[in-house]
Amino acid sequence: MVLVPVCTSYSWALAPAVTTSHPQTLSVSTAACCSAPGSRMDILETSKLVDEELYSRQLYVLGSPAMQRIQGAKVLLSGLQGLGAEVAKNLVLMGVGSLTLHDPYPTCWSDLAAQFFLSEQDLGRNRAEASQEFLAQLNRAVQVFVHTGDITEDLLLDFQVVVLTASKLEEQLKVGTFCHKHGVCFLVADAWGLVGQLFCDFGEDFTVQDPTEAEPLTAAIQHISQGSPGILTLRRDASAHCFCDEDLVTFSGIEGMVELNGCAPRPIRVREDGSLEIGDTTTFSPYLRGGAITEVKRPRTVRHEPLDTALLQPRVVAQSPQEVYRAYCLHQAFRALHKFQHLHGRLPQPWDVVDAETVVGLARDLEPMKGTKEEPLDEVLVRTVALSSAGVLSPMAAMLGAVAAQEVLKAISRKFMPLDQWLYFDALDCLPEDGELLHNPEDCTPRGCRYDGQIAVFGASLQEKLSCQHYLLQVGAGAIGCELLKGFALMGLGAGGSGGLTVADMDHVERSNLSRQFLFRPQDTGRPKAEVAAVAAQVLNPDLKITPLTYPLDPTTEHIYGDNFFSQMDGVAAALDSFQARRYVAERCTHYLKPLLEAGTQGTRGSASVFMPHVTEAYRAPASVAASEDALYPVCTVRHFPSTVEHTLQWARDEFEGLFRLSAEIINHYQQTSTSLADMDGPQTLTLLQPVLGVLRVLEDGTPFWLGPKQCPQPLEFDTSQDTHVLYVLAAANLYAQMHGLPGSQDWTTLKGLLKLLPQPDPQHLAHIFTGNLQLALASAETGPEQLKKLGDVLEVWSVGSPLKPLMFEKDDDSNFHVDFVTAAASLRSQNYGILPVNRAQCKRIVGQIIPAIATTTAAVAGLVGLELYKVVGKPRPLGAFRHSYLHLAGNYFSRWVPSAPATQTFHHLKWTCWDRLKVPAGQPERTLESLLAHLQEQHGLSVRMLLHGPALLYSTGWSPEKQAQYLPLRVTELVKQVTGRVPEPGLRVLVLELSCEGEKEDTAFPPLHYEL
Repeated sequence: MVLVPVCTSYSWALAPAVTTSHPQTLSVSTAACCSAPGSRMDILETSKLVDEELYSRQLYVLGSPAMQRIQGAKVLLSGLQGLGAEVAKNLVLMGVGSLTLHDPYPTCWSDLAAQFFLSEQDLGRNRAEASQEFLAQLNRAVQVFVHTGDITEDLLLDFQVVVLTASKLEEQLKVGTFCHKHGVCFLVADAWGLVGQLFCDFGEDFTVQDPTEAEPLTAAIQHISQGSPGILTLRRDASAHCFCDEDLVTFSGIEGMVELNGCAPRPIRVREDGSLEIGDTTTFSPYLRGGAITEVKRPRTVRHEPLDTALLQPRVVAQSPQEVYRAYCLHQAFRALHKFQHLHGRLPQPWDVVDAETVVGLARDLEPMKGTKEEPLDEVLVRTVALSSAGVLSPMAAMLGAVAAQEVLKAISRKFMPLDQWLYFDALDCLPEDGELLHNPEDCTPRGCRYDGQIAVFGASLQEKLSCQHYLLQVGAGAIGCELLKGFALMGLGAGGSGGLTVADMDHVERSNLSRQFLFRPQDTGRPKAEVAAVAAQVLNPDLKITPLTYPLDPTTEHIYGDNFFSQMDGVAAALDSFQARRYVAERCTHYLKPLLEAGTQGTRGSASVFMPHVTEAYRAPASVAASEDALYPVCTVRHFPSTVEHTLQWARDEFEGLFRLSAEIINHYQQTSTSLADMDGPQTLTLLQPVLGVLRVLEDGTPFWLGPKQCPQPLEFDTSQDTHVLYVLAAANLYAQMHGLPGSQDWTTLKGLLKLLPQPDPQHLAHIFTGNLQLALASAETGPEQLKKLGDVLEVWSVGSPLKPLMFEKDDDSNFHVDFVTAAASLRSQNYGILPVNRAQCKRIVGQIIPAIATTTAAVAGLVGLELYKVVGKPRPLGAFRHSYLHLAGNYFSRWVPSAPATQTFHHLKWTCWDRLKVPAGQPERTLESLLAHLQEQHGLSVRMLLHGPALLYSTGWSPEKQAQYLPLRVTELVKQVTGRVPEPGLRVLVLELSCEGEKEDTAFPPLHYEL
């Protein structure tokens, strides 16, 4: 049997080797056990450098080494219009060491359309000085300075990265040349109207230490042969690996062939059968067992050209030849705009045809680009860029500012490949296709208001429409929700007339939110997110009318978010973190025919989608991902045959529940009721007593029981020199102390001393390792009246004691030992079964179901959502105007595409999509079931076979004549009440019914029947 420590005092807890109903002990062997990476001692050391609680989600994206480099970096940012403010906000949230702001210009009206640190009170005030204090409030660990003089060479030498926004080309060339010469990373970012530009120059010899976001590949070893080459066979559960020829690898945890452990990186070759050639192992010791192979990432070197060279020989980031050509045309358009600005001291006037033609002429006369295929200039594109170039838009600033900030992080941390070298992003698809603005330029002239930058692109008419909209922001105060709320406030959505915003979020502010959710401050911790975000958004735009709600939007709250509520909404913007929640909200939007704007992120990947009634398809969750979201590991696999780290973590999480929550709840229940165990709740009792039930088939074909994914567990000898062993006991002891209301202790040294004094467990009390399914089945069956009686006797001891405190697992409190216990337990169990353990951070992410997140991706997808909002609110647009978007900031991938049209179904003469419904008025007096069926036959030619309301069957042609005669005369609402036992909610306007009709095909899904009350 695998040996585990008996729980005889607060210093011991049930250990992770096996789980039966027998008393268990731990015996640990030093050969198979090593200090768990990411132990509490490691965490304490790391926390001195990185605030793990604050940056927890970001650390999963960047890692501690990159974060430490970021915290020591100095960045200069020149230009504090909307784009510069976005770059600054992202850098401060993500913890850059110091940020120096520079902007020689005063605040003007057009700035307020995108610069969220400025207000009407700042008009005429220096933009950098007005922004400094608000920026500093986002993260007090970041030093925020203002430089009021010119940008000199001495100043530039003091920074690792220099970013210019809203700058003239002459200044860009001067600063860029100096930075390239002296090894200072240099970026240029600009957003003019609906077109943005980003340029990176990290020098001629820039080394990227970690080029990709993916974790290094790792796999468990089954066997290694002695030979030249040595052949490494992977465990069966790791056979679907992604190793490639010439990958560099290293090894750890191997018993026997120890010469490979920690060796210098070795190249491999993948054989046809999936095994790996790892070089000469002839002279090495014979392989015994265990170990892991891990990929070693190769650094990559980047060579960037200086700006003066890159202007004429541009290397652009694009995904297709068509995108390359468009990027080259936009490159020329920007060069022409700089020329126009140099000649006239300003940008073209909004929708001024003469100015636009001047820009087109300047673009024609530019020196041709070198090293590119000669193609005619797209003059229509250049003209459109010029017509709208005077505009300042919050969504464009958010998108470009996010990408620019991510490139700054790449320069500082040397993590992820930088852009090579130009990125052009345009959203000209947002403009109306009828040329209305061209024929009505006065609609785009400045009004002396905070929306002037937006009016310059879309006109005052769209601004008025935006102000009268009423939108629901579902889970609207999370990371994406805060960014959406900021964008909507700047755009003026719901800021006038009958408009407004409703923010729904049931969560409370946590400290880990502060590195991404910029509407929150440390003093807001513990307060409802929706309420805090509503107040903060109104500071950004005092005209905004916003209602916070702290109820979830799900089937339990349809009395709140019902017909009356949705009738007041013009659309929904959602940022949900589960496919189940997304599906539900999408179904609500489809039911009420409301546009849905949806966004999500994971690490540096993000997506934004738009779903428009009758125009685009409705939201559909990816089937494979949605299915895996709710997938559970088989109980028997988790308890007895773990083969992956997820199995060990699930086991450890179950142990936490059983030891520190369920046991306390059962004892408390016993104290309160004094009932016998036989009368107590069966599932909870059996959870405590009998983790595994069921009959297991005995293998009769002679196949070894412990084979393939069934790894025979190896005993581990307890050793106080092993941090994981001590952490396991320390965490368990503190958790038991919490249950009993006793003070805990983090005194690692004292605990080690106490443990050394304790005797080792007596081997005669150790249980036996199962060698077959029959033994396992017999062991699992040994829970009956006798064991219930024994447990009852033990519980009698507690009948007069104080109630225990059941512990609810909390992942975000690093001082409560919850994650420590699960980490240590899972690590020990991994060692028992030869599974690669994970460190504490990885354990916390997996068990806590934490989605890695970073401020840049969040801001980018919010900007993309804002761009689609312009189309949704404006005049009706065809399918080709809308865009779904996907980006991967670490991989420099950006894609936007036209959504699919809704699928059309037919039945006889009827045609419909997911957005259609059959409407039947209830009438006065209300119609009967018989009348409803007759109406469907007469009006639509539908002979109803079955009629349902949710899962309730209201009518079936298969019923007996007597039953049909009983139901047909009933009024429909009476019928629903009789069948379901529920009265329709007050204010309900529609009963939704489902049809099945004679002659339908197997895949026919009729539109819902809306019975209008």
